[in-house]
Amino acid sequence: MLFVIFCIDKPGMEEKRAAAMKPHVDYLATGVIKLVMSGPLTSDDGEKVIGSLYVVEAENRAEIEEFQKNDPLVQADIWETVEVRAFNKRVDNRD
Repeated sequence: MLFVIFCIDKPGMEEKRAAAMKPHVDYLATGVIKLVMSGPLTSDDGEKVIGSLYVVEAENRAEIEEFQKNDPLVQADIWETVEVRAFNKRVDNRD
């Protein structure tokens, strides 16, 4: 089952986020959850990171919760809001 994890940073988190990025990337590389895609959310001009977006494959919400509690960005208390939603992919326009 696919899930979308949509996270918005608290104001002023640039330095904390930067410090947590290498541990975060290393954590994602362990394959603790199947990432379909992920990346930073940005301001409309693309200049400032304002959050994170993940599309993941998991059996259930409990797997998402386990993934999140061990994520260095979560442990660094970067996000103001985190929303998790089940997702049903219907269109994929990749070449």
